[in-house]
Amino acid sequence: MNDHDSLPVAVIGAGPVGLAAAVQLVRRGLPVKVYEAGAEVATNLRDWGHVRVFTPWRYCVDRMAVRLLERNGWTMPDPEAFPTADELIAHYLEPLARLPELSTSIETNANVVGISRWGADKVLSKERQARPFMLVVKAADGIRRDSARAVVDASGTWQTPNPLGGGGITAEGEAEYADRIAYGIPDILGRDRSLYAGRTTLVAGSGLSAANVLLELDRLAADEPGTASLWVTRSTDLVRIYGGGDADQLPARGELGADARELVESGGTTMVTGFATLAIRGSNGRLTVEGQTRDGLQVLGPVDRIIAATGQRPDLSLTRELRLDLDPWLESVKALGPLIDPNEHSCGDVPPHGHRELSHPEPDFYTVGVKSYGRAPTFLLLTGYEQVRSVAAALAGEMAAADAVQLVLPETGVCTVSPSTIRATGGGCCGGPAPSEADACCVADAEAKAAGKSGCGCNAAA
Repeated sequence: MNDHDSLPVAVIGAGPVGLAAAVQLVRRGLPVKVYEAGAEVATNLRDWGHVRVFTPWRYCVDRMAVRLLERNGWTMPDPEAFPTADELIAHYLEPLARLPELSTSIETNANVVGISRWGADKVLSKERQARPFMLVVKAADGIRRDSARAVVDASGTWQTPNPLGGGGITAEGEAEYADRIAYGIPDILGRDRSLYAGRTTLVAGSGLSAANVLLELDRLAADEPGTASLWVTRSTDLVRIYGGGDADQLPARGELGADARELVESGGTTMVTGFATLAIRGSNGRLTVEGQTRDGLQVLGPVDRIIAATGQRPDLSLTRELRLDLDPWLESVKALGPLIDPNEHSCGDVPPHGHRELSHPEPDFYTVGVKSYGRAPTFLLLTGYEQVRSVAAALAGEMAAADAVQLVLPETGVCTVSPSTIRATGGGCCGGPAPSEADACCVADAEAKAAGKSGCGCNAAA
């Protein structure tokens, strides 16, 4: 415990952001230990490996990791091609994890179930920073306690999906009928085909995961008679659901939203908006779903299966004995909350941020990756890669590099944030915040209005 500086930096999670963190730390000569709960690296991605991501290869890889790989003979795939999650693992993450610089630092089947300080719960302040972190690790050979000088939590949120219940609490009957409910993005056209072929499936959710699921069910229906879907969303804002379309700087993301809209308008699925799920009940071997609507209680079904594409939330039990500063409703790091709050905007843009925003009152503990966004759904890998570059530099004492954060993200083309909120947070949708004297939500909107255009100039400019 006394040799604090010789201890490794613990990285929780061997996904894209966790491995990028390890690369950045190794590059700076810092000892690192990566803990992966699954049997292989990138376990969370493998769960939806069949899905093609909406960002091309050039947005999926970390620059420092690419340099390290290329020095070992690796060739970058076509930068403009769109990989599936399985391809991202096979052609990037697995080769990265096999490099001698990283391989000995990665432990799989090592589930970190708790983090504290040696000899100190979250109440104790005396000499707190001098005490190493204590990680409770559940491994194949039992439970042990490891020490670390710092912790970078890149564990993600995939393993803790939001429940079906519209109030954020498990719906009545959700546990009882769990064998007929899938969370996330099941492989409808592959390993899970038999579960959905010839059956009616209710899909709950208003994001890209739900759109992917519905489009796969539609393709299955072309081959399997009797296959049908019912799309249920708590939101009534179809702009948020369908995205920015042609205005999206990530065309694949825009196309996905446009395809979902076409599916609804063509009658390929039935859509019910403004529906907050309350209960799931059995009915002659099938399921009915009860929900609260503006007009009172509504019952949907019967259906055969349910897919909850309702997003994820961070596992806060892991860090209960640490002093964290979280946004009260998103459960993101607090500094990011106002900038990514989906109640305020759906731009998918966030100003550059690094170690200062990702730190907590607990010294040397950082939340990175999608977990840093809490329940917000707009995270991109590029964000995570810049996060861990800044954090690694700070841990190495390279403060100028740590503070020199640069992040340019593609816009969604959808701008629903009010001008006052944009100015208050210092953010911006398309091109950054508008001038204070302009009645506009962002730079692009201000320029469009100055040119005499109407509507949201963010979309017009894009």
